[in-house]
Amino acid sequence: MADSSFDIVSKIDRQEVDNALGQTAREIATRFDFKGTGATIEWQGEHAIEISASADDRASAVLDVFKGKLVKRDVSLKVLDASEPRQSGQQSKISITLKEGISSEDAKKISKLIRDEGPKGVKAQIQGDELRVSSKKRDDLQAVISLVKQQDYEFAVQFTNYR
Repeated sequence: MADSSFDIVSKIDRQEVDNALGQTAREIATRFDFKGTGATIEWQGEHAIEISASADDRASAVLDVFKGKLVKRDVSLKVLDASEPRQSGQQSKISITLKEGISSEDAKKISKLIRDEGPKGVKAQIQGDELRVSSKKRDDLQAVISLVKQQDYEFAVQFTNYR
Protein backbone atom coordinates (compact mmCIF):
# COMPACT_ATOMS: atom_id res chain seq x y z
CA MET A 1 0.00 0.00 0.00
CA ALA A 2 1.28 3.49 -0.87
CA ASP A 3 2.01 6.06 1.81
CA SER A 4 -0.71 8.54 2.75
CA SER A 5 0.39 12.15 3.05
CA PHE A 6 -0.60 15.76 3.63
CA ASP A 7 1.11 19.15 3.48
CA ILE A 8 1.52 21.65 6.32
CA VAL A 9 1.39 25.14 4.79
CA SER A 10 0.94 28.75 5.81
CA LYS A 11 -1.06 30.37 3.05
CA ILE A 12 -3.33 33.41 2.88
CA ASP A 13 -6.74 33.22 1.25
CA ARG A 14 -6.30 36.53 -0.58
CA GLN A 15 -9.96 36.63 -1.64
CA GLU A 16 -11.14 36.43 1.98
CA VAL A 17 -8.67 39.14 3.03
CA ASP A 18 -9.87 41.32 0.13
CA ASN A 19 -13.50 40.76 1.16
CA ALA A 20 -12.70 41.69 4.77
CA LEU A 21 -10.88 44.81 3.57
CA GLY A 22 -13.88 45.82 1.43
CA GLN A 23 -16.29 45.29 4.33
CA THR A 24 -14.06 47.33 6.63
CA ALA A 25 -13.86 50.17 4.10
CA ARG A 26 -17.67 50.23 3.78
CA GLU A 27 -18.13 50.14 7.56
CA ILE A 28 -15.73 53.01 8.29
CA ALA A 29 -17.40 55.05 5.53
CA THR A 30 -20.79 54.74 7.25
CA ARG A 31 -19.97 54.66 10.98
CA PHE A 32 -20.59 57.86 12.89
CA ASP A 33 -17.42 57.68 14.99
CA PHE A 34 -15.29 57.69 11.81
CA LYS A 35 -17.01 60.74 10.25
CA GLY A 36 -14.52 63.52 9.49
CA THR A 37 -11.47 61.46 10.53
CA GLY A 38 -10.35 60.71 6.96
CA ALA A 39 -10.05 57.04 7.90
CA THR A 40 -9.15 54.76 4.97
CA ILE A 41 -7.90 51.21 4.49
CA GLU A 42 -6.43 50.07 1.18
CA TRP A 43 -4.03 47.63 -0.49
CA GLN A 44 -0.42 48.72 -0.91
CA GLY A 45 0.93 46.18 -3.41
CA GLU A 46 0.43 42.43 -3.25
CA HIS A 47 1.15 41.68 0.44
CA ALA A 48 0.66 45.00 2.23
CA ILE A 49 -2.28 47.04 3.52
CA GLU A 50 -2.18 50.61 4.79
CA ILE A 51 -4.58 52.25 7.23
CA SER A 52 -4.63 56.03 7.58
CA ALA A 53 -6.69 58.33 9.79
CA SER A 54 -6.41 61.75 11.44
CA ALA A 55 -5.43 60.32 14.86
CA ASP A 56 -3.61 57.29 16.26
CA ASP A 57 -6.67 56.00 18.12
CA ARG A 58 -8.86 56.21 14.97
CA ALA A 59 -6.24 54.28 12.96
CA SER A 60 -6.11 51.64 15.70
CA ALA A 61 -9.92 51.46 15.69
CA VAL A 62 -9.88 50.78 11.92
CA LEU A 63 -7.35 48.00 12.56
CA ASP A 64 -9.66 46.48 15.20
CA VAL A 65 -12.62 46.56 12.78
CA PHE A 66 -10.44 44.89 10.10
CA LYS A 67 -9.33 42.17 12.55
CA GLY A 68 -12.97 41.49 13.44
CA LYS A 69 -13.87 41.08 9.77
CA LEU A 70 -10.94 38.67 9.26
CA VAL A 71 -11.99 36.54 12.23
CA LYS A 72 -15.55 36.28 10.88
CA ARG A 73 -14.09 35.03 7.58
CA ASP A 74 -11.94 32.36 9.31
CA VAL A 75 -8.64 34.08 8.45
CA SER A 76 -6.06 33.70 11.22
CA LEU A 77 -4.83 36.97 12.72
CA LYS A 78 -1.34 35.45 12.76
CA VAL A 79 -0.98 36.39 9.06
CA LEU A 80 -1.01 40.09 10.04
CA ASP A 81 2.16 41.96 10.93
CA ALA A 82 0.91 45.43 11.87
CA SER A 83 3.25 48.32 12.68
CA GLU A 84 2.63 50.85 15.43
CA PRO A 85 0.72 54.00 14.35
CA ARG A 86 3.15 56.57 12.93
CA GLN A 87 2.66 60.21 11.99
CA SER A 88 2.90 61.10 8.31
CA GLY A 89 2.14 64.78 7.95
CA GLN A 90 -1.38 65.36 9.27
CA GLN A 91 -2.24 61.64 9.01
CA SER A 92 -1.58 58.74 11.34
CA LYS A 93 -0.73 55.57 9.40
CA ILE A 94 -0.48 51.86 10.19
CA SER A 95 1.28 49.55 7.75
CA ILE A 96 0.25 45.89 7.70
CA THR A 97 2.21 43.17 5.94
CA LEU A 98 0.69 39.76 5.28
CA LYS A 99 2.94 36.86 6.28
CA GLU A 100 2.80 33.79 4.09
CA GLY A 101 4.89 30.63 3.97
CA ILE A 102 6.78 28.72 6.63
CA SER A 103 10.40 29.78 7.20
CA SER A 104 13.06 27.06 7.15
CA GLU A 105 13.68 27.44 10.92
CA ASP A 106 9.96 27.03 11.65
CA ALA A 107 9.76 24.05 9.28
CA LYS A 108 12.68 22.44 11.14
CA LYS A 109 10.90 23.02 14.48
CA ILE A 110 7.74 21.32 13.20
CA SER A 111 9.75 18.47 11.67
CA LYS A 112 11.62 17.93 14.98
CA LEU A 113 8.31 17.97 16.89
CA ILE A 114 6.87 15.30 14.58
CA ARG A 115 10.05 13.18 14.90
CA ASP A 116 10.22 13.47 18.69
CA GLU A 117 6.56 13.38 19.77
CA GLY A 118 4.72 11.99 16.75
CA PRO A 119 3.93 8.34 16.03
CA LYS A 120 6.75 6.12 14.77
CA GLY A 121 7.02 5.66 11.00
CA VAL A 122 5.91 9.21 10.17
CA LYS A 123 8.23 11.10 7.85
CA ALA A 124 8.36 14.89 7.44
CA GLN A 125 10.11 16.50 4.45
CA ILE A 126 10.73 20.22 4.02
CA GLN A 127 9.73 21.34 0.51
CA GLY A 128 10.40 25.04 0.08
CA ASP A 129 7.97 26.95 2.30
CA GLU A 130 5.83 23.93 3.16
CA LEU A 131 6.21 20.58 4.89
CA ARG A 132 5.13 17.18 3.46
CA VAL A 133 4.19 14.61 6.10
CA SER A 134 3.76 10.97 5.06
CA SER A 135 3.02 7.67 6.75
CA LYS A 136 1.67 4.21 5.94
CA LYS A 137 -1.19 4.62 8.45
CA ARG A 138 -3.79 7.37 8.08
CA ASP A 139 -4.45 7.27 11.84
CA ASP A 140 -0.84 8.34 12.43
CA LEU A 141 -1.38 11.33 10.12
CA GLN A 142 -4.48 12.32 12.10
CA ALA A 143 -2.39 12.14 15.29
CA VAL A 144 0.25 14.41 13.71
CA ILE A 145 -2.41 16.96 12.66
CA SER A 146 -3.78 17.12 16.22
CA LEU A 147 -0.22 17.36 17.61
CA VAL A 148 0.64 20.32 15.34
CA LYS A 149 -2.69 22.03 16.07
CA GLN A 150 -1.96 21.92 19.82
CA GLN A 151 1.24 23.95 19.35
CA ASP A 152 1.09 27.74 19.36
CA TYR A 153 3.19 29.00 16.46
CA GLU A 154 3.68 32.62 15.41
CA PHE A 155 2.30 31.83 11.95
CA ALA A 156 -0.98 30.42 10.64
CA VAL A 157 -0.98 26.67 9.89
CA GLN A 158 -3.22 24.88 7.39
CA PHE A 159 -3.29 21.25 6.29
CA THR A 160 -3.74 20.56 2.55
CA ASN A 161 -3.49 17.74 -0.02
CA TYR A 162 -4.61 15.05 2.43
CA ARG A 163 -4.47 11.74 0.54
